[in-house]
Formats: sequence, structure tokens, C-alpha cells
Amino acid sequence: MARGFFVGVDVGASRTKVVVLDAGRSLVGYAVRKSGTDFAKTADICLRESMAMAGISPGQIDNCISTGYGRKNVPFSSGTKTEISCHAKGCYHYFPMAMTIVDIGGQDNKIIKLDEQGRRLNFKMNRKCAAGTGAFLEEMALRLDVPLEDMDGLAQSSENLVELGSYCTVFSGTEVLEKIRQGKKVPDIVKGVFLSVIKRVLEMDALADTVVMTGGVVAHNPYLVEMLKEIIDNEILVPEYPQLTGAVGAALFAMENGDRKQFVGMGA
Repeated sequence: MARGFFVGVDVGASRTKVVVLDAGRSLVGYAVRKSGTDFAKTADICLRESMAMAGISPGQIDNCISTGYGRKNVPFSSGTKTEISCHAKGCYHYFPMAMTIVDIGGQDNKIIKLDEQGRRLNFKMNRKCAAGTGAFLEEMALRLDVPLEDMDGLAQSSENLVELGSYCTVFSGTEVLEKIRQGKKVPDIVKGVFLSVIKRVLEMDALADTVVMTGGVVAHNPYLVEMLKEIIDNEILVPEYPQLTGAVGAALFAMENGDRKQFVGMGA
């Protein structure tokens, strides 16, 4: 029976997320940092920060599971799970129903479909191109010479959307420069960039059942959710911390296999 605390680590290509759940499956600590070039070091720092938030010591952790792009680079993890499995488990924890999960991350997009029991029906991923991902938004922010954190507010203030014809990051960048030359307003271009992200998602698969959106891009750009909601004319659910869903799923897997002896401990 679960009695202590459980850690989930999601090492993405862009950001590393660590969460701590208590025995009641409640989130009591978390940390998010840029993954950088040393995944193990970043995971260790995030673990320390999340434990500090939870007010616990390493000896109180029963188990830890890692997931994501760098899941094998977490020395204190007792095992790994795929990001698809962890995102599915994390979303079903918050919304126990049939759903279509749309996860927009820094380097890839995922669409995962679950039945009423939380069983995965199918999934699709976009890993061949940065189009429609956080990397795409970062590149467009550079082209527009605006801070990435200002993109959401700019899109919301748009009065006349400027639609882009290309999904490709390289071609879109050139197209954005042409729109600037034509005198188009930056907020209108940014909203067009957001629409490009949404179109990339919609072409991946049909969004059936209840739609749940997660990922760092969703966490920092909630207007994307509003735009997609209007296009599909359906309610969209978002967890309180959409960027942490994969890490929460990993922690839940750790809880299912909890054994205090399995936790390797923290690095130096």
C-alpha cells in the first residue's frame, strides 16, 4: 500500500519537469527547468526543488519513474515509461473519461485517444518537423522580434488575423517577413501563427470525444485553447498544470510499483 511520496520525471527535449505526489495522489511539489545539455544534472536540480516545495527528504520517497525524450538519463529513477503512456495516465487521472489528448510540446505534438477506462486506443506523433510545436513559436517570435512570453497577449489583441499559407518553419519565417514588409500588424501575424499551430494539430487526426490539451505551449499560450475551441465548436479541458501531465503520469506509475528500496537516491 502506498505510504510515502512518489516522483515522476519528464525529461523533454526543451524542458524537464519533476513532480512529487503524496500517497493520496495529490501534487505536493514540482519544478520545471530548461533541459539544457546535461539532462541528469537538470533532473537532479528539479528533484531538489520539487522536494523542497513538498517539504520532504530523499528518504521519504518510495519510488521514481522517468519518461520523455531523456528518460534514460535520470540516474535516480528506478525505471522508465514511454511519454505516450505517461501523458495518457496523467490526463486520465484528472479527467476519468473517454478523451482525445492534444499535447503540444517544445519539439513534438502528440494526439492520444483513450476509452472510458483510460485504455489507449491509438496515438499519433509529429516528430519529423518543428511545425506546430514550441520550437515553431520560438522561431516566429525571433522573426517578429517580440519576447516569446508576449505572443499570447499579442494574439488575443488581434483585430484582423493574417493567415499564413505554409506550415513549414522555414517557409513560414520567410512568409512572416513578407507580411511585415507589407505593413501587416504584429498582433494579426501572431494570431496567424497560432492558427498555423492549430491547423497542424487538426491535420494529424480527428478530435473526437472530449478534448484535453496539455503541454508547455498550452501552459504559456492559453489563447491557443480558445482558438481551437472556437474552430471545433466543442468544450476543451485543460489540467491545472498542463505542462506537468507527463510527469504526473510517471509518478502514478511509480506509485503502482512503489517500493522504498527501489529509489536510487539523489546524485552528488
